[in-house]
Amino acid sequence: MVRDKLNEPLTIADIAAHAMTSRHSLARHFRAQTGTTPLRWLLAHRLQRAREILENTQLPVSRVAEATGFRSVETFRHHFTRHVGTTPSAYRAAFRM
Repeated sequence: MVRDKLNEPLTIADIAAHAMTSRHSLARHFRAQTGTTPLRWLLAHRLQRAREILENTQLPVSRVAEATGFRSVETFRHHFTRHVGTTPSAYRAAFRM
């Protein structure tokens, strides 16, 4: 469910409702199974999808942000740079296939 909706503004409440569980129970079980929190997992998967889009398309960075569920291009750039170690544009230039 979540991987198919990376472009949507998902919340813990949304994910818990889909799993028919409480937010607390979701967080506990999710961490036990994955070793991370649902929001960190979601961020990692959004950033991975962004990498794929940057490598394989010429979409503007603002559209990449939108396609991967970030509410603003600034938020996307912040998280991308923090986790990947370079800006989205520099990543595209270095890793485009």
